[in-house]
Amino acid sequence: MNEAPISRAAKSGRPGRTDAGDPAGAGRTDWDRLDRLTDADIAAEVAADPDAAPIAGADWFRDAELVMPEVKQAISLRIDPDVLRWFRDQGPGYQSRINAVLRQYARAHGADLADRGARAPARPRRPAPPAASG
Repeated sequence: MNEAPISRAAKSGRPGRTDAGDPAGAGRTDWDRLDRLTDADIAAEVAADPDAAPIAGADWFRDAELVMPEVKQAISLRIDPDVLRWFRDQGPGYQSRINAVLRQYARAHGADLADRGARAPARPRRPAPPAASG
């Protein structure tokens, strides 16, 4: 009896998956090369990648504003089983997609809603109390 080949990911303990086009699970990833990369090698490859976003420096963090997401409200909503099944079949995040559809519908019918990305800024921190003199 022939046993199925064990994938490289399974042998190495790394997560991975096989597909019909790669029955042995070898993939195209050169894991040995990746294991040899140093932090400097990775930084150089990122710097050479025109699609890589620049690394945020101290100036960016100093000027950044923490924006907390608005807390959503849990409700009970009755939805037809076939509609719910369709949204669930789309995968994780189906409740967020239902919310997005409802938001679009409300806007299309004249609702004045905030942009999803435009959340209220976090409350500023209280100033530190004055140092005790003495």
